[in-house]
Amino acid sequence: MARSLGLTAYRTLAARREDARFVPASPRPDGPLVWLHAAEPGSLAAMRDLARRLEEARADLNVLITLPRDSTIISKVKGGDMLGDVLPTENPNAVTLFLDHWHPDACVWGWGDLQPNLILEAASRNIPSLLIDADASGFDKRRDRWLPDLTRRVLRSFGAVFVRSEDGYQRFLKTGVPRSVLQKTPPLMGIGEVLACAESDLSEMSQALSGRPVWFANKVMLEELDAVLAAHRDAMRLSHRLLLIIDPADHAEFDEFAARISDQKITVFQWPDGGYPDTSVHVMLAQEPGDSGLFYRIAPVSFLGSSLVAGGQACDPFEAANLGSAILYGPRVGQSVNSYSILAERGAARIVKDGQTLGNAVSRLISPEQAAAMAHAGWDVISQGAESIDQIIEHTLDRMQTAGPSA
Repeated sequence: MARSLGLTAYRTLAARREDARFVPASPRPDGPLVWLHAAEPGSLAAMRDLARRLEEARADLNVLITLPRDSTIISKVKGGDMLGDVLPTENPNAVTLFLDHWHPDACVWGWGDLQPNLILEAASRNIPSLLIDADASGFDKRRDRWLPDLTRRVLRSFGAVFVRSEDGYQRFLKTGVPRSVLQKTPPLMGIGEVLACAESDLSEMSQALSGRPVWFANKVMLEELDAVLAAHRDAMRLSHRLLLIIDPADHAEFDEFAARISDQKITVFQWPDGGYPDTSVHVMLAQEPGDSGLFYRIAPVSFLGSSLVAGGQACDPFEAANLGSAILYGPRVGQSVNSYSILAERGAARIVKDGQTLGNAVSRLISPEQAAAMAHAGWDVISQGAESIDQIIEHTLDRMQTAGPSA
């Protein structure tokens, strides 16, 4: 009785206070559709990885990624065949319009900002739902304090709950979620794609460098260039044959990069300009984007630029970790902070603050043993992340098959 009164009160308030309209971002394609919701800003990369892997697992599957209504990054959701939209309000009419339009066959909700009307209406339509990356935090909203019965009802509507911590596991047990529904898993993370490269380029460049120590600075902003070059000069004191590969964040600034490097009396080779750098070259500068996959494979150590100063778009650190490169990065990584933090905690990445600390870090990591240890730690993170995503995919597809098309 208490649960029914709580839900009735909540729905009455939502109907009065929230917008009843919902205008979808795009038409719904034909075929089965899995709906993924990225409730937390830092979970979008992981949801994109999950969407890509779902599409690879089942060729006829459409994947919709939704973000909270106040999100300013909806444009980053779309890519390839992926669909993107924002959630409706909690007004029952808006909820109905959303579910009638997208007609999802399964839902995977990333932990955060649970919407009772939307989640419970999906459950009433027999849409299999999975709650992932759940934790102990997130229960402190006024609604959860005043309507605990509503919170319990929402949580029990999920067919499975993947929890990322022991504290979270115990908290969910206390809310009445059955132990059989709960499963402890590592935190969800976007493990990125394995960047491709031309095998001929890799073979020829590896042979041309013939064991020469190399480090790679990716997506370097012009404002970071002096710090990167200062770090290279410091590192060359211990390894005079050291080669630095620089890929500018903005290739329209290539000429200015080349001029600034030359002004500092540093011999620079422009790639691809025919041939490969010889031992007189200290810096190789990439003229075109798209060769990060090659450079990560060549360099055992990589600095991920657009991170020392504000205003840039941080690199995806899992792209480097996927290819066995130890990671150095600055403090300004924006919404990718969770990914960098996980890698740093596991020993796969180190933060630097300027050219001096970057140079010190490069000097230490030129040692093959240290770089290999960090690369191995990165592989461990990637492997755990892949296992978690595999579990989510297996559960989702199994539930879809059991439930059949949603009503």
